[in-house]
Amino acid sequence: MHPLQCVLQAQKWGPLASVSWLLLRTCRALSNLPSTACPSPEKQQEDGVRKDFSSRLATGPTFQHFLRSASAPQEKPDMEDPPPYVTVEELLGRQRKVYLETYGCQMNVNDTEIAWSVLQKSGYLRTRNLQEADVILLVTCSIREKAEQTIWNRLQQLKALKTKRLRSRVPLRIGILGCMAERLKEEILNREKMVDILAGPDAYRDLPRLLAVAESGQQAANVLLSLDETYADVMPVQTSPSATSAFVSIMRGCDNMCSYCIVPFTRGRERSRPVASILEEVRKLSEQGLKEVTLLGQNVNSFQDSSEVQFNNAVSTNLSRGFSTNYKPKKGGLRFTYLLDQVSRVDPEMRIRFTSPHPKDFPDEVLQLIHERDNICKQIHLPAQSGSSRVLEAMRRGYSREAYVELIHHIRESIPGVSLSSDFIAGFCGETEEDHLQTVSLLREVQYNMGFLFAYSMRQKTRAYHRLKDDVPEEVKLRRLEELITVFREEATKANMASVGSTQLVLVEGHSKRSATDLCGRNDGNLKVIFPDVEMEDINNSDVRVRAQPGDYVLVKITSTSSQTLKGHVLCRTTLKDSSAYC
Repeated sequence: MHPLQCVLQAQKWGPLASVSWLLLRTCRALSNLPSTACPSPEKQQEDGVRKDFSSRLATGPTFQHFLRSASAPQEKPDMEDPPPYVTVEELLGRQRKVYLETYGCQMNVNDTEIAWSVLQKSGYLRTRNLQEADVILLVTCSIREKAEQTIWNRLQQLKALKTKRLRSRVPLRIGILGCMAERLKEEILNREKMVDILAGPDAYRDLPRLLAVAESGQQAANVLLSLDETYADVMPVQTSPSATSAFVSIMRGCDNMCSYCIVPFTRGRERSRPVASILEEVRKLSEQGLKEVTLLGQNVNSFQDSSEVQFNNAVSTNLSRGFSTNYKPKKGGLRFTYLLDQVSRVDPEMRIRFTSPHPKDFPDEVLQLIHERDNICKQIHLPAQSGSSRVLEAMRRGYSREAYVELIHHIRESIPGVSLSSDFIAGFCGETEEDHLQTVSLLREVQYNMGFLFAYSMRQKTRAYHRLKDDVPEEVKLRRLEELITVFREEATKANMASVGSTQLVLVEGHSKRSATDLCGRNDGNLKVIFPDVEMEDINNSDVRVRAQPGDYVLVKITSTSSQTLKGHVLCRTTLKDSSAYC
């Protein structure tokens, strides 16, 4: 047994003077063989490798070494220059098969693609068959307690799989990636001894080394939060080869520090990718034939690329009227309006969306660009969280109900026909029945096309955890949530009814899950549209009858709606450019 080794590496956190957490630990036993068993040559060789690794680890850098060099900038892991206790050969995957499971938000979907890109370059293979996997990685979410409980339950299922693993096969390694790894750290390793590696959202480059450590029977973790990691030079590998759309991460972390939110503590401070690297990724996706990209980040419209020095003296962008921030306004850099303009120019036939924005970051320049550019979708996600100004203040959202409603009116005046979606939390700390009814009235007043509604879940480390009391009973939270969902669906149905009789441009995604004779796609407002899979005219060749394929644009006449879905009959296949004359 080797002693617990904690390696602390300080990063460039300025006044925060924070440290990273890098853990290597030996598993309790390297083998379950009885002492009288005669090990096979293969087993002897495996034990020899482990002993060799352990001896190299013991002679590696000490705790004092890392303390002495704590102020030195840390370089990203490099296959050509591995740490002294790991060889280049041990960093290679040797065609071992990786199974990836993704939980939570779109950022985790993108993180899965980044992690797989790193592992693929190291010689790992991808499998979608859990039974044949040599490595199982769960990309996790910590936004709510229920999300974490899902992972704990999944680990119990995987424990049985690992226990039954045949000794003739390579040992099964299990890893926790993402926000839950960042938040719980030791608890995961101590509670679930079968977890071999932990990797936080900023440590995916380190996966080959972590897995190499795990191969020796050690537990390994890197949950370093970085001030500059954006994975700008890592090209995500699309996990679905038949996909028509993709997420493009433009920034990581968040500085808003809303009192209920765990994101700043699990994903770190806000930092943006260089515009050039984003444009390169979008171009490659266009060349692959994808027809839609969603620019992704925790606070995407506060984007600020400071990598090009000549733009660092530019004035700060104005906030939405009546909004404030919890941090000092940021000056300089290339801002979101510039990025959105440049991305939309890459391919006029590629739709552009973005999520998730904060309502404070919608200056008129952004709204005007959305209105003018045909391939920027007229759909805006505008998280409200509550309809009560008192609760919004407790949430530290930086706006009142009145300012939010004024912004809604301004957006609808600036972008006629815009589709709106939002987030709401039921039962936040101190929320009264009157506060709840104000949220109900906001839902009725705005009539969102889409909504994401949840009961409040207290998270450790947040401001609410330290300063507020989670005093709304669970049964009250759930009752209020059900009321919000009911009202949202009623109002969304009314809003969607306005689409009946209209012609909508739909990007085809594939067959409907409920009917093999219907196709499914999404309109400009990101609503699901169902229509029959039949032959149709091609707008550029009226003599040809075609059937729509994933990635095609088609015009659909809407005949009925619900709160979630539009239905209609298809008119013809078209292009985004040609569709403007019909929609």
